[in-house]
Amino acid sequence: MSSQDVGIGFIGAGEVSILHGKAIREIPSARLVGLWNRTTETALRRAKEEGCKAYKTPEELVGDSDIQAVFVLTNLETHLQFAKLAMEAGKHVLVEKPLCASVPEIEEMKACATKTGLVCMPGHNMIHEDGIVRARKLIENGRLGKIVSAYVMYNIHHSEERASTLPGVVRHILTHNLYTLMYLVGRPKRISGFMANRHYEQIDQEDIALVNIELENGGLAHLCASFAADDLSVAPWTFTVKVIGTEGTTHYSYNDWVEAGHGISHSRTYTAYQETITNEDGFFVEQCILNGAPPPSDLEDAIWAQKATEAVERSIAEGITVQIA
Repeated sequence: MSSQDVGIGFIGAGEVSILHGKAIREIPSARLVGLWNRTTETALRRAKEEGCKAYKTPEELVGDSDIQAVFVLTNLETHLQFAKLAMEAGKHVLVEKPLCASVPEIEEMKACATKTGLVCMPGHNMIHEDGIVRARKLIENGRLGKIVSAYVMYNIHHSEERASTLPGVVRHILTHNLYTLMYLVGRPKRISGFMANRHYEQIDQEDIALVNIELENGGLAHLCASFAADDLSVAPWTFTVKVIGTEGTTHYSYNDWVEAGHGISHSRTYTAYQETITNEDGFFVEQCILNGAPPPSDLEDAIWAQKATEAVERSIAEGITVQIA
């Protein structure tokens, strides 16, 4: 253990903590000091699995001088509470997505980060995939010409039992699509959304949402977030990102790296997904904390992603196209 090691604490020890635990083990300059979970039994089990401490309270965790950064991995309704707790204790923070329940909550989180001068990085993990980073460079350098259209598609079946633990595809999946879209081609200007429930019987929740977007740069975009069914075609839109320009095209897909084993939510292990978490955590520790670099997708981006999410929900509820301000 070197003096440069960044001690990490997890607030929340559920399924996503497994992915972050794997990521921390891959980062030479980071170590998991300990974790807290609302359910003591889960905290003790996960602490044993990770070989770290189990704290009795989140206050005890953020008060440990061995911890320099906190990962907030709880349900989204508590993200603001725990992010502020950590920052007010002098800890840098990474917050899982969806970041918060509303725009004002993210604005309050941003104000706390500004006041304390600490890093508060949204868990926008998909933009840390190497292929997405390469795509952004091509677009920024103008090598694709004028952007014509962009597509971010997600079609992975989730059982009703699994979906009942998640906040619906608009909040849980479309958030990914929106911040990925903005990272590549800029902010949305107008949004029109649709949703449906095609196979759930016990829960009143959408399992598919489709969104059409007019971008600030004049291009158009189409997003899909679906738990309703797998795409079984020869070139499936499992998770696919495509940007088409007047001088070229860039494309990224989960399906280039697939293992036969089951994932936490998925019927297959999409290898690149773990890599996005590992790259994200590595950037947070090595670039943001140790070298002072800004996050590639910051709290202002999170605010805009939330604005877009709420615009989708309003469009669906009122049957209108919504202008985002």
